[in-house]
Amino acid sequence: MLRLSRKTELALEAVLDVAYNARPAPVQSRDITERQGIPARYLEQVLQQLVRAGILKGMRGPRGGYILARERRRVTLGEIVRVVSAMEAESETPASAAELGAKVIAPIWNELQAEILARLDAITMQDLCARAEALGIPRADERGADFTI
Repeated sequence: MLRLSRKTELALEAVLDVAYNARPAPVQSRDITERQGIPARYLEQVLQQLVRAGILKGMRGPRGGYILARERRRVTLGEIVRVVSAMEAESETPASAAELGAKVIAPIWNELQAEILARLDAITMQDLCARAEALGIPRADERGADFTI
C-alpha cells in the first residue's frame, strides 16, 4: 500500500495547523508540537524548508511564529509534498540500476507519482480548513484558556 512518509505527514499537519490557527497571531512551533504531537527536532527542520520554499513565512520576536506565505486557497498539498520529497531525496540511496527495475518498474512508479501529485495539487489548505471546521475541530483561540501556574 502506498503511504506518506512520516516527514511528509508531519509537514502536512504542521502547515494545516498554521493555516487553521494563525489568526490573528502567528503560530509558534512549540504550540504545533503540543497540538500535533510532532517531535520538535523534526518540526523545526521541516518548518525551515517550508519557509525557504515560500509556503510559510517566519515571524521573529517574542510574539513571532509562522503564518502562511500566501492565502490558504493558494497553498496546495502537492507543493508541500514536493518540498518534503526534495528534502528526503537528498539523503536517499540511489534506486536500483537493474534493467528491469529502471526500464519497467520505475516508469510505472513515476506515472503513479505524477497522478497522485496532480490530485494533491487540487487540494488546498482552504479545503482542509473547511473540513476541520465541518468536523467541529476547535481552533487554538477557541480552546479554553489555561490558567495553570
